[in-house]
Amino acid sequence: MAWQLISILGEARQRGASDVHLVRGIPPAMRLAGKLERMIGDPLDDATLVRFLDEVATPDQVLRFESGRELCVALDQPGIGRVRVSVYRRSGTPEMAIRLSETAIRPAADLRLPPIVEELTHRTSGLVLVTGPTGVGKTTTLNYMIDCINRQRPLKIVTIEDPIEYVHQSQRSIVVQQELVSDVTSFRSALVHVLRQDPDVIVIGEMRDLETIETALIAAETGHLVLATLHTPDVVQTVQRICSVFPSERQNAIILQLSNSLQAVVAQRLLPRANGLGQVLACEVCVTTPAVRTHIRERQVHQLANEMQTGMKLQMQTMDASLLGLYQQGEITLETALSQSRSADFIRRHAKP
Repeated sequence: MAWQLISILGEARQRGASDVHLVRGIPPAMRLAGKLERMIGDPLDDATLVRFLDEVATPDQVLRFESGRELCVALDQPGIGRVRVSVYRRSGTPEMAIRLSETAIRPAADLRLPPIVEELTHRTSGLVLVTGPTGVGKTTTLNYMIDCINRQRPLKIVTIEDPIEYVHQSQRSIVVQQELVSDVTSFRSALVHVLRQDPDVIVIGEMRDLETIETALIAAETGHLVLATLHTPDVVQTVQRICSVFPSERQNAIILQLSNSLQAVVAQRLLPRANGLGQVLACEVCVTTPAVRTHIRERQVHQLANEMQTGMKLQMQTMDASLLGLYQQGEITLETALSQSRSADFIRRHAKP
């Protein structure tokens, strides 16, 4: 059986897969509700994978892959929608991990986002971070926030993405989406130029390095609303990570900048549902109050958990509180809640007998 890429992606989209993995020696595999499932058919061979590379990449992109050994591109496939293709080499053979992007912006209720996420899009300046490991829906949340602003506020939104996974059409806002490599050379250089484009909102697909974080903090301090993602698992480690990327002699100044500009951190996890049908979102939320800013400034980040526990009126919550709520609603099992918790004793103490 000769595998066709369009057929593989079509089946994945039809079955609601989030990702497709094309690896030599096994049939194509789909990620369904967080678990990998192989398609029925022959193992993929070198010739098929090389053919797939020629189908997803332009000649220039193939040359870039040959020299850099890595490639990440976005494609809009008729009947499939937009996909993000990450190409890498293993033993000289190109292999692929393909993310199937959302075909439409889903409402907050479907995404299970807390109401505070939309409220944060009404801020006029400062830094809002969406964090979590790969594959927990950070980009989906970010695009939901862009859509909220686009529909409700007459602003200019500039995004810097690698690659662009969802294309926004300008509504009340003007939306300018720039892609790494094809439009800009780096997040850092793009941010410098974005500041000259009269933006109200700046969206950074990922804060990857010191220079990007530094420029994002400057933009947030100078009257722009900056939305960005970071690969950190919770609020405390997010603050620690931002500070730790800078040399020790600069950390005091960065901590002061962060304490002044940070508006909120939303940390996400996707967990298997108790009924085995799909996944559900768990969120840790920290909104920066004067007390939170003081703890950051004084490097007492361990106190942020206490602020989240006592900040329910401001829609703050710890990850443990989110896990407990999902368990009590029957969305996840006790085992899942315990395995994901910071304090298993907290879960056991408050769980229904």
